[in-house]
Amino acid sequence: HFSENGKKVLIIKPACDTKGKDYLISRMGAKKKVDIILDEKSSLLSARYMKKLLKADLILIDEAQFLTPLQVEELWQLTKEFDIPVTCYGLKTNFKSELFLGSKRLLELADSIKELDTITLCPCGEEAHFNARMENGKYSLGGDEVLIDGENRQVCYQPLCGKCYLQKVMNPLLDFSKE
Repeated sequence: HFSENGKKVLIIKPACDTKGKDYLISRMGAKKKVDIILDEKSSLLSARYMKKLLKADLILIDEAQFLTPLQVEELWQLTKEFDIPVTCYGLKTNFKSELFLGSKRLLELADSIKELDTITLCPCGEEAHFNARMENGKYSLGGDEVLIDGENRQVCYQPLCGKCYLQKVMNPLLDFSKE
């Protein structure tokens, strides 16, 4: 809606998010070209990006969990020194239920936080708050933090409620159904 009112929205996503290549693709299928694909070594405050950033009325970050803590601090600095609003979308925790480093720094610095009501359900029917990784059809707590589903046919992610996450991922030897 922001861009529909003649405002310049600058879209950024981390380079490690290879889904959609240089486009954001919503769950509903809408596509929007990304303005900056940011690798983990890049500084947003560099001359390479500042021209674009200073022309923006709003900066939108997708998959913000993959930002480095320094990049989050740079975004925060942009909001304070240049009054450019920044909106970040992303996951809070990884498949091990641990904060992503980018998410951790965002939580520490954000002026406001809104958890989106995605109404994601666990296969058991409860509301899902965990993102479990499955490799070759089995739940996994091992491997690299960043492994994009869709690129690797053996990997997918499944939303789970806390009880199912504990039972199926963290301790598959427990069987709560026998109690």
